Amino acid sequence: MSLIVDEHRQYLADPHRLAAFERAITATVKPGDVVIDLGAGTGILGLFACRAGAARVYAIDDGSIIGLARELCRANGYSDRVVFVKGLSSRIALPEKADVAVSDQIGRFGFEAGVWEYFTDVRARLLTPQASTVPRRVELWMSAVEAPALFEQVEFWSTRPAGFDVSPARVLAVNTGYPARLDEEQLLAEPALLASLDLAEPEPPSIGAAAELTVERAGTLHGLGGWFRAELAPGIYMSNAPGDASRIDRRNVFLPLDRATPVAPGDRIRVRLRILPSEVMLRWHVTIETAAGDGKAVFSHSTAAGMLLALEDLARTRPDYVPRLSPWGLARRTLLTLCDGRRPLAEIESELCRRHPELFASPAAAAGFVAEVVTRYA
Repeated sequence: MSLIVDEHRQYLADPHRLAAFERAITATVKPGDVVIDLGAGTGILGLFACRAGAARVYAIDDGSIIGLARELCRANGYSDRVVFVKGLSSRIALPEKADVAVSDQIGRFGFEAGVWEYFTDVRARLLTPQASTVPRRVELWMSAVEAPALFEQVEFWSTRPAGFDVSPARVLAVNTGYPARLDEEQLLAEPALLASLDLAEPEPPSIGAAAELTVERAGTLHGLGGWFRAELAPGIYMSNAPGDASRIDRRNVFLPLDRATPVAPGDRIRVRLRILPSEVMLRWHVTIETAAGDGKAVFSHSTAAGMLLALEDLARTRPDYVPRLSPWGLARRTLLTLCDGRRPLAEIESELCRRHPELFASPAAAAGFVAEVVTRYA
């Protein structure tokens, strides 16, 4: 079975997620509405919209899962009301404006899966002025976390596997956000609301957030834990928060600190975050003080410092770099030129082999290259 299919099995096997979305969509979609399902996946949100009385649903997804969504729609008797569109929502046009947009592109921390970016674009181009969205608002929450097993993933790079020094990788590891399921017992402080994102507003270039956490029990601070709480419709919420009675089956985000730090009740942990939503970049600055105000530690981290960057790739992004197409780039340009709306694929493949014999050892090799490009751009 495709791992993508199994990923979506997990989404469908989550009763809290399904119940929250069904209640929200039932409360939002009116009979006769036109609905957009963004990042449709198996199409479950669109099926809820049909059940709520939608006249038409545009299920949009750029992945091959859309083929399965079409079959599931047919199996449930809604094929006459759902239009499947394969592609990115930002690159498509629809024949009519929609009354509602639904999506679960919320991610683990509330911003990194693109829901704000997608809704900003959809509101501008594909929705009526009075349209509603599900979700309506997303809150970003955070707390101080004791997580020795997670911190071991960072400290691994201070060991010497097989006797080799791998410490240069530690700076990458400590500036990375890790998906992890956090439990309420791991929290050292009362969670704090960092930001509340109104999805009716355009996506800003950056989000600044700050919070002060007061340590409630003695322990060791290993990092910060982040999660979301989404208002899907008025009074209807969905969250992956540790301890939430209706917590959905979705992991949280663990942001490590450079050094494990013992903390005591009353200690204050000041957190400042800077988020670049469209680039999925995050910077976290943490100051730890005793209850008396004495400094304990200061940490600064950024996912930018955790990125793997090859010198060869960086050189190609310099303003003074003069790019020149490689043989494979020339072949791709040839292929795109041949896609002129008149030639069939067989003719394109044959012509590609003729023009670039050094790249394609067989017609099958050319066919694979053509399929890769055509499925993306045609």
